[in-house]
Amino acid sequence: MTTFNSVNQQSIDLMVANKIIDIRDYKVILDSDVAILYEVETKRINEAVKNNPDKFPDDYIIELSKNEWEGLKSKFSTSPLGGGKVKIPKVFTNTNHGT
Repeated sequence: MTTFNSVNQQSIDLMVANKIIDIRDYKVILDSDVAILYEVETKRINEAVKNNPDKFPDDYIIELSKNEWEGLKSKFSTSPLGGGKVKIPKVFTNTNHGT
């Protein structure tokens, strides 16, 4: 029997899967997409990272180079990826760190 929670979880799983991109041999998700998942502004995600560095393993967050960001945006030129982002985004790996 399919329940509301299982359907909702399937929707979330599909949404996350559609946001995963490859950067430096990692499967990652943009900070703005993490913010959408947690229903907060992107700046709140980045503040949490900045204010709690001990909670995020070194290989969990990648700061994109300008070239990486430009290349990524060009691959998705017809989508709202990045929208009018001024700052180069961070990306989060999907590496399981036991959390």
